[in-house]
Amino acid sequence: MRTIGLIGGMSWESSAEYYRLINQQVRDRLGPLRSARLLMYSVDFGPVEQAQHAGRWDDAAQILVDAARRLQAGGAECVVLCTNTMHKVAGQIQDAITVPFLHIADPAGQAAQDAGHLSVGLLGTAFTMEQDFLKDRLTARGLQVLVPDAADRQAVHRIIYDELCVGVIREESRATYQRVIQALAARGAQAIILGCTEISLLIKPEHSALPLLDTTELHARAAVAFALGD
Repeated sequence: MRTIGLIGGMSWESSAEYYRLINQQVRDRLGPLRSARLLMYSVDFGPVEQAQHAGRWDDAAQILVDAARRLQAGGAECVVLCTNTMHKVAGQIQDAITVPFLHIADPAGQAAQDAGHLSVGLLGTAFTMEQDFLKDRLTARGLQVLVPDAADRQAVHRIIYDELCVGVIREESRATYQRVIQALAARGAQAIILGCTEISLLIKPEHSALPLLDTTELHARAAVAFALGD
C-alpha cells in the first residue's frame, strides 16, 4: 500500500471527512481491520482565508507548497489537497514536489462522464464558481459547466465560510442550496458537482433533485485507488 499525503485544515471540518472516507474505503476493499497508510499536514486556515479574500494567492500557495514538501519528506507517495478553492495554485504545488499531485477535478469530471452527464452545475466558493481554474479542467473533458447567478453565488459562498467551515448546519441554508440546485436544473444541469469539500456536510443525495457528484468522496476514492495501485 502506498502512503497518501493529505494537505488539510481548509477547513478541518472537511479534512476529517477525508480521513474517515479514505479509511472506510480501504477497510471495505481490504478487510475489517485494515486502514490507510497516510500522513496529514493540517494548515492554519486563518492566514490562508485572509490571503484568498485579499487576492494574495502566491502567499497562500507558499503555505501549501511548504506543506506538500513536508509530506513528501515524511514519506508521502502522493499529495491530496483537501480543498477545491486552493486548487487555483495546484500547478505551484505540483512543481514543488516530485510525487504525483492528485487533482480534485479529475475524479469529478470522470464521474460525470461515466454517468453520461454532459451538463453539470457547479457549487463552491465564489472563487471556484467565478474563476476558471476548476471549470477549465472540467470543460476540457467536454462538459458544460453552469454556475448560479450572482446573488445565488454570494449566498452559496457565505454559507460555506460563515457556517459550514465552522461546523454549523442550518435547515434554512439547506433550503437555499436546494433552491439553487433547482434553478440550475431548470437551466439544463443534469447533475451537480459539490465543488467545495464542506458542502456534503449540508447537502446529501436525498436533499437534491439532481444526482450529486461529491468532490470530497470522489477525491478520497481516487486517493485510495492510487494507494492500492488501481
